[in-house]
Amino acid sequence: MRTTGIGLTSFSIVGFVATLSGCNMDARWTQTSVQPGGLTPEEKAAQLASESQTDISVATAQEVDLVETTLDYRARYKESLDHLRKYYEAHGYVNKANWAAFELEGLRRVKQFRYLLDAEVPSDALRPTERIYEANEIYEKARELMRSGGHGVPMVYRRDRMLEAAKLFRELIERFPDSDKIDDAAFYCGEIHKEYLPGQDEIAVRWYERVWTWNPETEYPARFQAATVYDYRLHDRVRALELYQAAIEHESQHTGNAGAAARRIRQLTGTPNAP
Repeated sequence: MRTTGIGLTSFSIVGFVATLSGCNMDARWTQTSVQPGGLTPEEKAAQLASESQTDISVATAQEVDLVETTLDYRARYKESLDHLRKYYEAHGYVNKANWAAFELEGLRRVKQFRYLLDAEVPSDALRPTERIYEANEIYEKARELMRSGGHGVPMVYRRDRMLEAAKLFRELIERFPDSDKIDDAAFYCGEIHKEYLPGQDEIAVRWYERVWTWNPETEYPARFQAATVYDYRLHDRVRALELYQAAIEHESQHTGNAGAAARRIRQLTGTPNAP
């Protein structure tokens, strides 16, 4: 396990999270002095736990039924429209065939959700073990779409190209689940859902989590990116703290992120003088 020069005591995460979960951590919670905000660490932890709320929920049976019906109708609509296009082409109705083709192209460009979070990302059991030429080609094409779509340029990007890139990354993972590019593709799927597709934070963190699940030694700052989403957008500060600590431990090569993670941990735990 890689470490960083930024050292944090077990109080900052282990004690904090365990206290929120109701564990007996009296040996670790030895500091009882009042913090600058007027709260002890225990009180600060309780307050933070009450503020930590996430929109990620478990699907009900009714939701599953509704989603399956929607996906079935969607597939049948697309198939029917394609049959209509072929009919017009076969009978010489050029304009109408073009209309149907245009509508089909519009469907291809629209982001089609699977709605159940477990279905939005592939299994966590995949492992990037093989170097596959075809997968590398898809990966490079998707990365080029991101670059041409304005990746990294604030406020200037083309969402259609980002959607195309995300589809290619997913295609890579689904067609070549053993490719050594699946964790790379997962990271950029997380980036696209986080930065360019509003309201898709739950999907973004799932993609980031797949990065280090598939490749624990990943070079990407997936833990830190997920931590910021949990922290500032989903307001799940407990999970954010866990991931900030994990970023410090596993992503030390990203020194700026490690420093930011350490500062945020001190802010959230109310321990401004902690190392």
